[in-house]
Amino acid sequence: MTTEKEKTRAPAGSARRGIVGRLSWGLADQAASSITNFAVGIYVARSLGLTAFGVFSLAWVTYGVALNVSRGLATDPLMVRFSGVSDAAWRGAVVRSSGTALGVGAALGAASVVAGLALGGRVGPAFACLGAVLPGLLLQDAWRFAFFAAGAGRKAFVNDLVWGVVLVPAMVVAARVGSVAAFVLAWGGAAAVAAVYGCFQSGIRPRLTGAREWLREHRDLGYRYLAENVSNSGASQLRAYGLGAIVGVGAVGVVRGAELLLGPFLAVLMGLSLVTVAEAARVLRRAPHRLGAFCLLLGGGQAVAALLWGGALLLVPDRGGELVLGGVWSSASQLIVPVTLGVAGAGLGTGAAAGLRALGAARRSLRSQLIGSACYVAGGLGGAALGGTAGSAWGVAAATVCGSAVWWLQLRSALCERHQNPIPEVRTP
Repeated sequence: MTTEKEKTRAPAGSARRGIVGRLSWGLADQAASSITNFAVGIYVARSLGLTAFGVFSLAWVTYGVALNVSRGLATDPLMVRFSGVSDAAWRGAVVRSSGTALGVGAALGAASVVAGLALGGRVGPAFACLGAVLPGLLLQDAWRFAFFAAGAGRKAFVNDLVWGVVLVPAMVVAARVGSVAAFVLAWGGAAAVAAVYGCFQSGIRPRLTGAREWLREHRDLGYRYLAENVSNSGASQLRAYGLGAIVGVGAVGVVRGAELLLGPFLAVLMGLSLVTVAEAARVLRRAPHRLGAFCLLLGGGQAVAALLWGGALLLVPDRGGELVLGGVWSSASQLIVPVTLGVAGAGLGTGAAAGLRALGAARRSLRSQLIGSACYVAGGLGGAALGGTAGSAWGVAAATVCGSAVWWLQLRSALCERHQNPIPEVRTP
């Protein structure tokens, strides 16, 4: 006969297995994503050299801004409000959120094409081609969020795998052309194929006409998350543009090369909310008293992992580094320590960020992000003015650690507020 104690243990064990399973698929998906991003960066760095790699990096940073606009308006509200809901509710939300992502890609893509044509020179063609592929890039990212919200991380992993497979021949063709624009088209075109495949995986077609309704329904979260995300990616863009103006475009390539060495962790940080916000929301619903510990375990684990990886990179011989990054290695290897500290600080902060997102504390998360972004720009550009490329890297490392402290202070305050004013549970018959 089953005892009462065994009955209570079974659901708890099942819930833990569910979390481990979803996080495992999340790690697998991030591994696929990080390998894809790492391979693209390495291939471009080796094929085009330092200056052209700097131009590609500027396009990459600009893509990051567009990606964060899409996430703030379309997929961050989806993760907060439609994780673990019924299939019917999820499908209805995804139709509109994916349509919003596609619309954002079309609008920002058109702006990027116009800017690229106006700029001309070496940078202009890269931005024009980025604009052409932005809709596919943002829709592919939207499917990943949608699948994780439904707890179907395996589908997100398969979608990223499709992107990576299609990317291989596309990059070979781009290498034969030998231009930054060709690599941008290859990278974004492969993402567009994965975006189309996502429609077949989900059985859902994005509805552009649903974007207005989606934005109206979730404006309380969407616009705050938009400001938060854009301040984050915008700070990176300002730092990259400012570093290029102060030190030179080659310096942007050096920093990007050092970041590529930390690629697995940077990729996880960029897409961490695919898994952690949904899981934090589930923890909040089922065991709200465990949210703080969950966030600490998440952030602390990432910080420790980043430090271990950075320590391993210091042991890589110059011959091995040159085999990976080519001529970029000699300059990028000098930045391993500050870039590692910056990634570790950011990793610690993502745990608190996931908790604030799960709590729906958009004002606190926005405040944290604005402060962190201001520190990032000040540290990156101030360091560049004082100490060149290395000074910028150290300035960003210090700013990231300070920003992480702000995130945790805000999460602590939010948890205290919830404890003092608990939200009554709604019991369903």
